[in-house]
Amino acid sequence: MTARIELRTSPHVVKGSSVEHIMFHVVLALLPIAAFSVWQYGLSALALIVTVTLACLGSERLFNRMSGQHSTLSDWSATITGLLLALTLPPSFPLWMASVAGFTAIALGKALFGGIGCNVMNPALVGRAFVQAAFPVAITTWVPAFAPQRFTEFVPTTFTVPLMTPPDISGWAKSALDGFTGATPLARWKFENVLATPADFLSGAVTASAGETSALLILLCGAYLAARRFMDWRIPVAVLGSAALTALVFQMIDPARYPDPLFVLLSGGLMLGAVFMATDMATSPVTPKGVLIYGALIGLLTVVIRYFGGLTEGVMYAILIGNALSPLIDQVTQPKVFGEVKAAKGKKA
Repeated sequence: MTARIELRTSPHVVKGSSVEHIMFHVVLALLPIAAFSVWQYGLSALALIVTVTLACLGSERLFNRMSGQHSTLSDWSATITGLLLALTLPPSFPLWMASVAGFTAIALGKALFGGIGCNVMNPALVGRAFVQAAFPVAITTWVPAFAPQRFTEFVPTTFTVPLMTPPDISGWAKSALDGFTGATPLARWKFENVLATPADFLSGAVTASAGETSALLILLCGAYLAARRFMDWRIPVAVLGSAALTALVFQMIDPARYPDPLFVLLSGGLMLGAVFMATDMATSPVTPKGVLIYGALIGLLTVVIRYFGGLTEGVMYAILIGNALSPLIDQVTQPKVFGEVKAAKGKKA
């Protein structure tokens, strides 16, 4: 019998996961968060999630046809962009504005750079940043969680006619919950010096964007991805650790002015951003030191923007800045090649 020897070049991968396989599991991890959002905010949240996701899928197919590429809808990347983008928007966000957000996320955040894996910034956050600049009032209009009529009535702003002033929802919100202030926990802390309790954050009984209210659920879904090795766990750990350490330093300086680290970690979109957006494989560093620097930078910037910026939230801009610096971080943190000798100054290697 003649033995057969097969020679192949590196890399020698025994078993790997395809892009479609990884993205599918990310979608699975996001579904419980989306479902909890619908449970909290009802029909308007469901309509928002469906609209943004369909807008992203439709835009992806449109740009596939325009560029002559085959359809990339099956890789699940556009679905992830739609889900993440919807979860960063207020449940009361008008659906026509949500469609604009979905189109912009794919057009400016993904297609402009050549499609999946070529984008330099997280597409969902690009879409979110665009509508925050274009529709500042609508994106800071909030409704209470667990409103009694949430499964029988849409929030009045949901079906606002394009380019028309959205209706006032204060009456709808107050009828849903007595004492509703229309402010997020971050806004109440920053402008009223009122802190929400950790129990409120963990249960989701706070006013926030559609998918930012249950930190515990987000952590559990992220742990699933980390356990399956579909997410680099070092990035969220670095983001949250840096944010907590920065908040602790400021609290030690002035306890009456700055909140405790637990409030910083649980409030706003930090948890969702750290787990599902900062970990985007296409826009985050790949070197061991790089991912830690990248995560620490995002955590630091988030707290600084929250404390000293004009906006109450800083996660979106912190991640976008981190994305922009990711190539530089990779470049300066490249590990030394074994056997490499650094050339002396003034001499060629």
